[in-house]
Amino acid sequence: MSQAKVMNSGLQMRASDTDKQLVTHNPGVTKTSRAVLIFTVLLSLVMLAPFLWTLGLSFKSNQELMMGTETVFRFPYTLKNYLNIMESSAVFGWLKNSLIVSGCMTLGVLALSSLTGYAFARLEFPFKRVLFVVILMGLAVPEQAVIIARHQLFSQLGLHNTYLGLILPGLSAPFGVFLMTQFFKAIPKEIDEAALLDNASRFKIFWKVLLPLTLPAQATLGILTFLTSWNDYFWPLISATQKEMFTLTVGIASSQSNFAQSEGLGFLSSQAIFSAIPIILVYIFFQKHIVTAVSGGAVKQ
Repeated sequence: MSQAKVMNSGLQMRASDTDKQLVTHNPGVTKTSRAVLIFTVLLSLVMLAPFLWTLGLSFKSNQELMMGTETVFRFPYTLKNYLNIMESSAVFGWLKNSLIVSGCMTLGVLALSSLTGYAFARLEFPFKRVLFVVILMGLAVPEQAVIIARHQLFSQLGLHNTYLGLILPGLSAPFGVFLMTQFFKAIPKEIDEAALLDNASRFKIFWKVLLPLTLPAQATLGILTFLTSWNDYFWPLISATQKEMFTLTVGIASSQSNFAQSEGLGFLSSQAIFSAIPIILVYIFFQKHIVTAVSGGAVKQ
């Protein structure tokens, strides 16, 4: 019995030593990987710092912030700024405008980019390559270079201070066309051939066979378009001159004049956090599709 106990204790000691060696010599955990992890965490904190600072300011009263913004690190905190937002009808009007403009622009870009990308990837037509190059050249043209001509055109058409005037310029999306074209090209053409043998039309192949396979790319393009439209300030500032047509970015900026004497820094910070909530929700629900698209989630042959 004593020998058996000695043997069992020896086996247990060897097993524990083996486990320690596996932990200490785990090839997946190295000094380099730990350094990269620490650097990533620190970089994330640096990127989050402005948001956290604004979040802290939004819970402070204007009286305390006028004494110094360092009061954000001590009590008391208040929800008064957010309650003031709920009482202000203008903010909800601006929020509605941003939702309408961003939502319609996202749907329009997805529809046009998907159709155009399918045409360039699957169909043959005259001047196909030339047109594709011309569309890609749009990536090199800054918005500021055409803003005067666009303003004059929309002014003559009477589209300023309308939803259509805020949405139409954003429907031109060269990056969306390029992204969808490359994604459609990555799908094997054998799928089209099999569908054609079953007497499926081109539109049916596009709508029921190929389009569902491009969901990761569509999700990525949709999120990027929504974020760009939601944060856009330049064109809404020019096109929307009436207060009831302001988007959230223009509306918040318009309320920042003499803020210390009127709404206060805390109220402006709460408006900024309030306007960021839809963007955060969109990213939380669709981040899986972004990762899939970035990692090359197309159908492989």
